[in-house]
Amino acid sequence: MTETLPASQAAPVKIDVWSDVACPWCYVGKRRLETALAQPGAPAVEIEYHSFELSPDTPVDFEGSEIDFLAHHKGMAPAQVEQMLGQMTQLAAAEGLEYHFDTLQHTKTLLAHELLHHAKAHGVQYDMKERLLHAYFTESKHVGHVDDLVELAAEVGLDPDETRAALTDHRYADDVAADIAQAHALGINGVPFFVLDGKYGVSGAQSPETFSAVLERVVAERDAEPEPESAHA
Repeated sequence: MTETLPASQAAPVKIDVWSDVACPWCYVGKRRLETALAQPGAPAVEIEYHSFELSPDTPVDFEGSEIDFLAHHKGMAPAQVEQMLGQMTQLAAAEGLEYHFDTLQHTKTLLAHELLHHAKAHGVQYDMKERLLHAYFTESKHVGHVDDLVELAAEVGLDPDETRAALTDHRYADDVAADIAQAHALGINGVPFFVLDGKYGVSGAQSPETFSAVLERVVAERDAEPEPESAHA
Protein backbone atom coordinates (compact mmCIF):
# COMPACT_ATOMS: atom_id res chain seq x y z
CA MET A 1 0.00 0.00 0.00
CA THR A 2 1.06 3.60 -0.43
CA GLU A 3 1.36 6.23 2.25
CA THR A 4 1.40 10.01 2.19
CA LEU A 5 4.27 11.27 4.28
CA PRO A 6 3.75 14.33 6.47
CA ALA A 7 5.65 17.45 5.41
CA SER A 8 8.33 16.79 8.01
CA GLN A 9 9.15 13.45 6.37
CA ALA A 10 8.71 14.45 2.73
CA ALA A 11 11.59 15.42 0.48
CA PRO A 12 12.90 18.89 1.42
CA VAL A 13 11.61 21.85 -0.53
CA LYS A 14 14.45 23.15 -2.70
CA ILE A 15 14.99 26.89 -2.43
CA ASP A 16 17.39 28.45 -4.93
CA VAL A 17 18.48 31.95 -3.99
CA TRP A 18 20.20 34.45 -6.27
CA SER A 19 22.00 36.90 -4.06
CA ASP A 20 25.01 39.19 -3.76
CA VAL A 21 27.30 39.58 -0.75
CA ALA A 22 27.19 43.38 -1.12
CA CYS A 23 23.37 43.49 -1.14
CA PRO A 24 21.78 44.84 2.07
CA TRP A 25 18.34 43.55 1.07
CA CYS A 26 19.81 40.06 0.56
CA TYR A 27 20.81 39.82 4.22
CA VAL A 28 17.38 41.07 5.30
CA GLY A 29 15.73 38.56 2.96
CA LYS A 30 17.84 35.76 4.42
CA ARG A 31 16.67 36.62 7.93
CA ARG A 32 13.02 36.88 6.90
CA LEU A 33 13.14 33.49 5.20
CA GLU A 34 14.75 32.03 8.32
CA THR A 35 11.93 33.49 10.41
CA ALA A 36 9.39 31.77 8.16
CA LEU A 37 11.26 28.48 8.37
CA ALA A 38 11.29 28.68 12.18
CA GLN A 39 7.48 28.68 12.34
CA PRO A 40 5.68 25.53 13.57
CA GLY A 41 4.82 23.24 10.69
CA ALA A 42 7.31 24.73 8.25
CA PRO A 43 8.63 22.11 5.84
CA ALA A 44 12.21 20.94 5.67
CA VAL A 45 14.14 22.82 3.02
CA GLU A 46 17.36 22.62 1.05
CA ILE A 47 18.81 26.06 0.32
CA GLU A 48 21.36 26.73 -2.41
CA TYR A 49 22.85 30.14 -3.08
CA HIS A 50 23.61 31.31 -6.61
CA SER A 51 25.91 34.10 -7.71
CA PHE A 52 24.75 37.54 -8.82
CA GLU A 53 26.81 40.73 -9.13
CA LEU A 54 24.86 43.92 -8.56
CA SER A 55 27.81 46.11 -9.58
CA PRO A 56 30.23 44.08 -11.72
CA ASP A 57 32.19 47.19 -12.66
CA THR A 58 33.21 47.87 -9.05
CA PRO A 59 36.99 47.83 -8.46
CA VAL A 60 38.31 45.45 -5.80
CA ASP A 61 39.77 48.38 -3.89
CA PHE A 62 37.18 51.12 -4.20
CA GLU A 63 38.47 54.46 -3.04
CA GLY A 64 35.69 56.18 -1.18
CA SER A 65 32.71 55.60 1.08
CA GLU A 66 29.48 53.75 0.41
CA ILE A 67 27.83 57.15 0.04
CA ASP A 68 30.39 58.08 -2.63
CA PHE A 69 29.79 54.83 -4.50
CA LEU A 70 25.99 54.99 -4.48
CA ALA A 71 25.88 58.70 -5.28
CA HIS A 72 27.93 58.04 -8.41
CA HIS A 73 26.39 54.66 -9.28
CA LYS A 74 22.77 55.75 -8.86
CA GLY A 75 23.17 59.40 -9.76
CA MET A 76 21.75 60.50 -6.41
CA ALA A 77 22.69 63.43 -4.18
CA PRO A 78 24.94 62.41 -1.27
CA ALA A 79 22.41 63.69 1.27
CA GLN A 80 19.71 61.56 -0.32
CA VAL A 81 21.98 58.49 -0.24
CA GLU A 82 22.80 59.12 3.43
CA GLN A 83 19.08 59.26 4.26
CA MET A 84 18.45 56.06 2.30
CA LEU A 85 21.24 54.23 4.12
CA GLY A 86 19.91 55.42 7.45
CA GLN A 87 16.51 53.94 6.63
CA MET A 88 18.14 50.70 5.49
CA THR A 89 20.08 50.51 8.77
CA GLN A 90 16.86 50.85 10.77
CA LEU A 91 15.08 48.27 8.63
CA ALA A 92 17.94 45.81 9.10
CA ALA A 93 17.95 46.43 12.85
CA ALA A 94 14.31 45.33 12.96
CA GLU A 95 15.55 41.95 11.69
CA GLY A 96 18.31 41.77 14.30
CA LEU A 97 21.03 42.88 11.88
CA GLU A 98 23.63 45.56 12.55
CA TYR A 99 24.73 47.54 9.49
CA HIS A 100 27.66 49.98 9.47
CA PHE A 101 27.56 51.76 6.13
CA ASP A 102 29.95 54.46 7.38
CA THR A 103 32.86 52.01 7.69
CA LEU A 104 31.80 49.40 5.10
CA GLN A 105 34.52 48.51 2.57
CA HIS A 106 32.86 48.46 -0.83
CA THR A 107 34.46 45.96 -3.22
CA LYS A 108 33.94 43.70 -6.19
CA THR A 109 32.25 40.49 -4.99
CA LEU A 110 33.24 38.09 -7.76
CA LEU A 111 35.91 36.33 -5.67
CA ALA A 112 33.50 36.00 -2.74
CA HIS A 113 31.09 34.20 -5.07
CA GLU A 114 33.87 31.81 -6.06
CA LEU A 115 34.39 31.13 -2.36
CA LEU A 116 30.69 30.36 -1.94
CA HIS A 117 30.94 27.72 -4.67
CA HIS A 118 34.02 26.28 -2.96
CA ALA A 119 32.04 26.19 0.30
CA LYS A 120 29.13 24.47 -1.46
CA ALA A 121 31.48 21.74 -2.69
CA HIS A 122 32.38 21.11 0.96
CA GLY A 123 28.85 21.29 2.38
CA VAL A 124 29.18 24.60 4.25
CA GLN A 125 27.79 27.12 1.77
CA TYR A 126 25.01 28.33 4.06
CA ASP A 127 27.45 29.01 6.90
CA MET A 128 29.85 30.71 4.50
CA LYS A 129 27.12 32.96 3.16
CA GLU A 130 26.18 34.08 6.66
CA ARG A 131 29.82 34.69 7.56
CA LEU A 132 30.42 36.80 4.47
CA LEU A 133 27.32 38.94 4.97
CA HIS A 134 28.13 39.53 8.64
CA ALA A 135 31.74 40.34 7.80
CA TYR A 136 30.74 42.83 5.12
CA PHE A 137 27.81 44.67 6.72
CA THR A 138 28.50 44.35 10.45
CA GLU A 139 32.27 44.02 10.82
CA SER A 140 33.33 46.21 7.86
CA LYS A 141 35.78 43.54 6.70
CA HIS A 142 37.16 43.47 3.17
CA VAL A 143 35.68 40.57 1.19
CA GLY A 144 37.50 41.11 -2.10
CA HIS A 145 41.00 39.85 -1.34
CA VAL A 146 42.19 36.25 -1.19
CA ASP A 147 43.85 36.62 2.23
CA ASP A 148 40.71 38.04 3.85
CA LEU A 149 38.47 35.42 2.29
CA VAL A 150 40.76 32.57 3.35
CA GLU A 151 40.56 33.82 6.93
CA LEU A 152 36.77 33.93 6.85
CA ALA A 153 36.59 30.50 5.21
CA ALA A 154 38.71 28.97 7.98
CA GLU A 155 36.15 30.19 10.51
CA VAL A 156 33.50 27.92 8.98
CA GLY A 157 35.84 24.95 8.82
CA LEU A 158 37.34 25.19 5.33
CA ASP A 159 40.99 24.27 4.90
CA PRO A 160 43.00 27.50 4.40
CA ASP A 161 45.49 26.04 1.93
CA GLU A 162 42.82 24.41 -0.20
CA THR A 163 40.71 27.56 -0.12
CA ARG A 164 43.66 29.71 -1.16
CA ALA A 165 44.40 27.37 -4.05
CA ALA A 166 40.76 27.42 -5.19
CA LEU A 167 40.61 31.22 -5.13
CA THR A 168 43.99 31.59 -6.81
CA ASP A 169 43.38 29.24 -9.73
CA HIS A 170 39.74 30.40 -10.06
CA ARG A 171 38.44 26.83 -10.43
CA TYR A 172 34.90 27.99 -9.66
CA ALA A 173 34.85 30.97 -12.02
CA ASP A 174 32.82 29.07 -14.61
CA ASP A 175 30.25 28.11 -11.97
CA VAL A 176 29.85 31.75 -10.97
CA ALA A 177 29.43 32.75 -14.62
CA ALA A 178 26.86 29.98 -15.11
CA ASP A 179 24.82 31.25 -12.15
CA ILE A 180 24.83 34.78 -13.51
CA ALA A 181 23.87 33.56 -16.99
CA GLN A 182 21.02 31.50 -15.54
CA ALA A 183 19.76 34.56 -13.67
CA HIS A 184 19.65 36.54 -16.91
CA ALA A 185 17.91 33.65 -18.66
CA LEU A 186 15.25 33.63 -15.94
CA GLY A 187 14.79 37.38 -16.24
CA ILE A 188 16.25 38.10 -12.80
CA ASN A 189 17.36 41.73 -12.77
CA GLY A 190 17.68 42.28 -9.04
CA VAL A 191 18.35 40.34 -5.87
CA PRO A 192 17.47 38.68 -3.63
CA PHE A 193 15.41 36.37 -5.81
CA PHE A 194 14.09 33.09 -4.46
CA VAL A 195 12.85 30.12 -6.50
CA LEU A 196 10.90 27.58 -4.46
CA ASP A 197 10.48 24.01 -5.66
CA GLY A 198 11.71 25.05 -9.09
CA LYS A 199 8.51 26.88 -10.00
CA TYR A 200 7.59 29.72 -7.64
CA GLY A 201 9.61 32.92 -7.80
CA VAL A 202 9.71 35.38 -4.92
CA SER A 203 11.38 38.67 -5.75
CA GLY A 204 12.88 40.81 -3.02
CA ALA A 205 13.11 40.58 0.76
CA GLN A 206 9.47 39.72 1.30
CA SER A 207 7.86 39.31 4.71
CA PRO A 208 8.08 36.00 6.60
CA GLU A 209 4.33 35.66 6.04
CA THR A 210 4.83 35.79 2.28
CA PHE A 211 7.50 33.09 2.41
CA SER A 212 5.27 30.96 4.66
CA ALA A 213 2.35 31.29 2.26
CA VAL A 214 4.41 30.17 -0.73
CA LEU A 215 5.86 27.25 1.25
CA GLU A 216 2.35 26.19 2.29
CA ARG A 217 1.28 26.29 -1.34
CA VAL A 218 4.23 24.14 -2.39
CA VAL A 219 3.46 21.55 0.28
CA ALA A 220 -0.26 21.57 -0.53
CA GLU A 221 0.42 20.99 -4.21
CA ARG A 222 2.79 18.16 -3.40
CA ASP A 223 0.17 16.53 -1.19
CA ALA A 224 -2.43 16.87 -3.94
CA GLU A 225 -0.29 15.18 -6.57
CA PRO A 226 -1.47 11.67 -7.47
CA GLU A 227 0.72 9.01 -6.01
CA PRO A 228 2.61 6.76 -8.42
CA GLU A 229 1.34 3.26 -9.06
CA SER A 230 3.03 0.74 -6.83
CA ALA A 231 2.82 -2.95 -6.27
CA HIS A 232 0.67 -4.06 -3.38
CA ALA A 233 1.97 -6.72 -1.09
